[in-house]
Amino acid sequence: MKISDTLALALRALARNKMRSLLTTLGIVIGVAAVILMQAMGAGASARVGAEISSLGSNMLIVLPGGQDHGAFNGSMRSAPLFTRADMDAIRHECPSVRRAAAVSSRSMRAVAGEHNFTTSLVGTTSDYFDIRDWHTVRGRELAEEDLRQASKSCVVGGTVVTELFADGDPLGAELRLHDLTCTVVGVLAAKGVSTFGQDQDNLVIMPHTTFARRIAGDQHVGMIMVSSTSEADTDAAKAEIEALLRQRRRVLHGEADDFNVRDLREIQQLLGSVTGVLTALLAGVAAISLVVGGIGIMNIMLVSVTERTREIGVRRAIGARAGDILQQFIVEAVVLAGIGGLIGVVIGVGGAFVASRLLNVPLVLSMTSGLIALAVSVVIGVVFGAFPARKASRLRPIEALRFE
Repeated sequence: MKISDTLALALRALARNKMRSLLTTLGIVIGVAAVILMQAMGAGASARVGAEISSLGSNMLIVLPGGQDHGAFNGSMRSAPLFTRADMDAIRHECPSVRRAAAVSSRSMRAVAGEHNFTTSLVGTTSDYFDIRDWHTVRGRELAEEDLRQASKSCVVGGTVVTELFADGDPLGAELRLHDLTCTVVGVLAAKGVSTFGQDQDNLVIMPHTTFARRIAGDQHVGMIMVSSTSEADTDAAKAEIEALLRQRRRVLHGEADDFNVRDLREIQQLLGSVTGVLTALLAGVAAISLVVGGIGIMNIMLVSVTERTREIGVRRAIGARAGDILQQFIVEAVVLAGIGGLIGVVIGVGGAFVASRLLNVPLVLSMTSGLIALAVSVVIGVVFGAFPARKASRLRPIEALRFE
């Protein structure tokens, strides 16, 4: 019997019970849609993490006091001496693979402007900070080397600070009081939004590190050093050069552990990506259980169909149909059921991924491969779970089937 004739018979048989056929495919629909949705959301989350990490800076390394044995991202500030501006200058001038280096110290502080006050992050840094983080002003100017040399009372503010403190006027040229220091706003940074770690990147005030050291911290120590390599390919070389230089400057003996830590943002991105991948695979695996449940539903309905159509099977066998033809017909019916469910599941999964990406504000990343795999799995489920009912139908004896009531 031709496969086209078998397919036509299968479609007519399924069309006789449209509602039952649709309900039978429900498990497959849910399973395929859930798998596609989970894969799309996992890929979108990974893409967002990558974009957020990239937004922190270009080819950036972060040098922190404290060794890796402390486990935390920021090391242990108390267990190792802090850096100095001389360390930053040495990294900038003595490491060939380093393009820029910036000293960075920070402190949470309440900022006051007129009648408004707001808790913000005060950052004392050098002029290279803006290029390293690829973060520039949309109004006014950035801090310059002259500001550092003169320890000027100038500052650059983020968008959140502007909203909270200067909603009623122009922030440029306005005065901002931080503790007992009054500084003048000379620039407004471009908006960066909330980071992957949930931090509002626009809630900060940036001033020259020399001003921060003299008027806020009271010493010349540097909390951390941000570095950008000459290119992405040179990042590993820059990291090795910094480690060798700091071991020498901080007199770390051979065989002793470093009392500093050079962090590559790519490592953080890979770690977060692997965690996201594992969670996505786990959720997709749980969702795939619905496919098995759907397969069991198909097998159950096909067994019912065999019982209901016993006389039909007997008639077909009596007029010359072979057992292989009956087997083929019922397997094709099961495959068609699973295939239709898979197609509907793909459509629902893609639509759900589109809606979820808008609601969760993550990129929509759809993979044609995952859709094709989901459809292929649906077909395989149809074959596997339809084999037993089809075999039972093909082994019915024509005489007994014709006598069935």
